[in-house]
Amino acid sequence: MVVFFRRRKVSLADQDTGEPVRKSRKPPNTAFRQQRLKAWQPILSPQSVLPLLIFVACIFAPIGIGLIVSATNVQDLVIDYSRCETDASGQDFSEIPSKFVHYHFKRPVTTKPSWKLDESDPSTTFCQIRFQVPNRIRHPVYLYYKLTNFYQNHRKYVESVDIQQLKGEAIDADNLNSNCNPLRKSGGKAVYPCGLIANSMFNDTFSTVLEGSDGTEDFQLTNKDIAWAIDRHRFKKTSYNASQIVPPPNWAKKYPEGYTDENIPDISSWEELQVWMRTAALPKFYKLALKNETGELPNGTYTIRIEQNYPVSSFGGSKSIVLTTSSIIGGRNISLGVLYCIVAGISALFAIIFLVKVIIQPRTMGDHSYLNFDSNVESHVEQQSNNNNIPLREIL
Repeated sequence: MVVFFRRRKVSLADQDTGEPVRKSRKPPNTAFRQQRLKAWQPILSPQSVLPLLIFVACIFAPIGIGLIVSATNVQDLVIDYSRCETDASGQDFSEIPSKFVHYHFKRPVTTKPSWKLDESDPSTTFCQIRFQVPNRIRHPVYLYYKLTNFYQNHRKYVESVDIQQLKGEAIDADNLNSNCNPLRKSGGKAVYPCGLIANSMFNDTFSTVLEGSDGTEDFQLTNKDIAWAIDRHRFKKTSYNASQIVPPPNWAKKYPEGYTDENIPDISSWEELQVWMRTAALPKFYKLALKNETGELPNGTYTIRIEQNYPVSSFGGSKSIVLTTSSIIGGRNISLGVLYCIVAGISALFAIIFLVKVIIQPRTMGDHSYLNFDSNVESHVEQQSNNNNIPLREIL
């Protein structure tokens, strides 16, 4: 037997009169719920806005000009050598096409950069680049390599590393970070260092001496202290022995027979690897390769020798050398200074517009003291509406 129950509507009733009480949906009359909290409500006037705009223009303009001057004083030379193997001659130096060369020096360059392909060693190809420095350059002098269209910021690429392995721990192949796949193990042995970042390390080698010609002395560079201090402390010498690990596949040229107990890389002192392992945020980036922070670079003609190992055509990118100095804000980048000047210009423009408006068509301002935001006025109007049964919109 099925029993049906009838739902009964129940309403609240006033205890004194017994009449139903209508439930109100009005929010409680509190300062927070009725938005009556104390607040600063400025009334902007030309007299208050004009000084602010003039102040911003006066502060931002000199800062922007100073940043631009500081950036333009940076001298640099950028040479794209991606096509050295195909375009350079193996007999003598030939001029590098102008689209591959960009430079900013205090004096004009009279001799265009040139390159030559050296294939005397059958196992390695060298690209020799000859360039002119038209004026003396103060220290520090930095040599960067520049890559384009290389996305080190891809999430899977950034995560493809085992931090504990880099700290020197001898972790079994099966216990390595799964993000290192498919470069976690090979033949039952752990890949050291595992992951995509280490496997794709930039391995073009730059000579540490800029060879001078035509009476110019050689200029010495160093690869010491090119990594950040925090990175030098993060990498430790490994506890693996040679029988437990294998090098990444792309390191086969450097370690053709694999690792031995004598040639296991000490990543705590291998700063080129440390620089590469700090991934870049943009697909076009610079990474420091060599530097000289003590001596000045005299004007003259120099030649740098580059061992070609890193292919860039596979990902449609390019590789360049960047010889540059630095300023208080870094390299040659005027973007920040231009932004400061734009803000100063916009502020000055609006200040002029407001000033002309005030002079030509002034507006009489009322006395602010007569503005009343007292909540008692609102409650009094609402009470009148309830007593006289007049809609509130008609009273207002």
